Amino acid sequence: MTALLMTFLLFTSCGAQKQEENTQPIEISMYLWDKGMTRELTPWLEQQFPDIRFTFTVAYNTMAYYSDLAERGGDIPDIITCRRFSLNDAVNLSDRLMNLSQSDIVGTFYHGYIENNRETDGSIRWLPMCAEIDGYIANLDLFEKYGVKIPENYDEFIEAMNTFEENGVKGFITDWRADYTCLEQLQGVSIPALMSLDGTLWRMKYESGEAGLDEKVWPQVFERFEEYIKDINVLPGDSELGWVDINPVFLRGEAAVMRGTANDCKVMLSQYGLRTAMLPYYGETSDDNWILTYPLCQLAVSRNVEADSEKQEAVMKVLSAIFSEEGQRRVASGTSVLSYNKNVNMELSDSLKYVAECVDRNHLYMRLASTEFFSVSKAMVTKMLDGEYGWQEAYEEFDRALRAEPDPAEGIAIIEQQEAYPITFTEHGMASASSLINTMKTGLGQDIAIGYSSVVSSPIFKGPYTEQQLKWLMTFKTIAYKCEYTGEEIMRIMDWLVNAKEDGSNPVRHYNNLPVTGGMEYTVRDNGDGTFTLVSVTSDGKPLDKEKVYSVLLVGEDAYIESALYGNSPMPDDLKAKRHQQKVAEYNSYECMLDAVASCQQLLPPTPYITIVD
Repeated sequence: MTALLMTFLLFTSCGAQKQEENTQPIEISMYLWDKGMTRELTPWLEQQFPDIRFTFTVAYNTMAYYSDLAERGGDIPDIITCRRFSLNDAVNLSDRLMNLSQSDIVGTFYHGYIENNRETDGSIRWLPMCAEIDGYIANLDLFEKYGVKIPENYDEFIEAMNTFEENGVKGFITDWRADYTCLEQLQGVSIPALMSLDGTLWRMKYESGEAGLDEKVWPQVFERFEEYIKDINVLPGDSELGWVDINPVFLRGEAAVMRGTANDCKVMLSQYGLRTAMLPYYGETSDDNWILTYPLCQLAVSRNVEADSEKQEAVMKVLSAIFSEEGQRRVASGTSVLSYNKNVNMELSDSLKYVAECVDRNHLYMRLASTEFFSVSKAMVTKMLDGEYGWQEAYEEFDRALRAEPDPAEGIAIIEQQEAYPITFTEHGMASASSLINTMKTGLGQDIAIGYSSVVSSPIFKGPYTEQQLKWLMTFKTIAYKCEYTGEEIMRIMDWLVNAKEDGSNPVRHYNNLPVTGGMEYTVRDNGDGTFTLVSVTSDGKPLDKEKVYSVLLVGEDAYIESALYGNSPMPDDLKAKRHQQKVAEYNSYECMLDAVASCQQLLPPTPYITIVD
């Protein structure tokens, strides 16, 4: 009887343990190319998959970031996303990513678009999200006012631009200062050549890692572009024009056409009442007209996921949801897009009526957007606009730049980090974020530091750090402020950053967005519904002195707490008025962080800054 009882207890114990193990949520980490993916997608995924514990981290929009993460020994997240992408940039990550070519998801894509992501061995590791539409934006009121016909080919387009110029209206204007504009204009005006057999063969070689331009297609591209900048009447100084320069000119009706996206058309109508429409990149005939597109992002899956069949199944379900019609709408978050998937219908808006024929014929060119193509396109196009280079010089210099070895100076280490700290969120916070905030607090001589919205994008590794690697540690859309607040005011700041408000707005949205503090600890209650309640705030274990004035460093981006698209929790005006911004450059948190690291010569140890109670 005793033996039978022991056997029974053993089996029931094992069964209970197995049942308990089965109730543990599957954990999936997902790195986001931009905070914008947290508007609608991430909350929706958490609702769709309540049994999955997601970790969403705002990372960087460059493959170099992920390559560095892999080379330094970090685990590739389960799902990664990147917008500035080419296979050429991603080739050294192939061994770390799943081959998705046999998955059901790949079968939902139109063949031509998914083939752009096929590697030489037949593998497909990257899936393109729905497409941003890029081309010319036409002010329809100006076309009607001056009786200008909507062009159907390149000659008619240039004739229309000249007609506007003759009537005192700038024909075409764009933000040449942006690297993406230089890249897209250079490719856009020569899409028929780039989509030819020779162009396709060259691109396959380049995407497979072969350096340099070819001698057939790219001389045509540069010669065509030289003619183009003459045809559109580029003026001295145009290479310095940015979005803030051209947008007001276009909105005032002083220019008829500008480069932009379908979403720009939507914004211009909703916010300014301006009637606009997209025009394609024109070829010699209407049959050669194309739309330039680029995926809102590309997604890939870590090969580590294959080690756990249950997790792999869950990841594939998540991908299927993301690439469903509803998922793509959540990713787009109101942006006008087209889908690369056969089973997803994105209705064309009125602003796309003049490019509908291109859509019907699948004349959707996916831009070549490797990291080096952005920077080199900017350099060469600028020199052509300024008259420094003719097409031959620009072509040859572009080719040399693509074949050049990396600059050794970029690999010079600033510090030698002695300890590593993970990015994993635990019951007492995130070690890497705590280390970063503690370093900034100490290095900049503050009593307290508070990081909010999203401040860290990477684990901290042991070993050398270059300036670029330090920058990748910190989320790029962040601003640093120095302030002087009383203890009572600090409590109000923490209330702003943690507590759900009476109208239901929630500044946290995801546990990774809980504030990170240095020189101060706090306790929150997890309400179990995605909201948290602030319980207490202490410094060195003692309550804050309500009357004492503390020097405080605030590191974060208000919009991600305040905007209705995110937390919808405005910071109290009197607290905001007491801040003064550090440095003067945009996203100046980089400079503050580098100053702090230079002072400390290390990323300092983390502290248990948060306690979460049920």
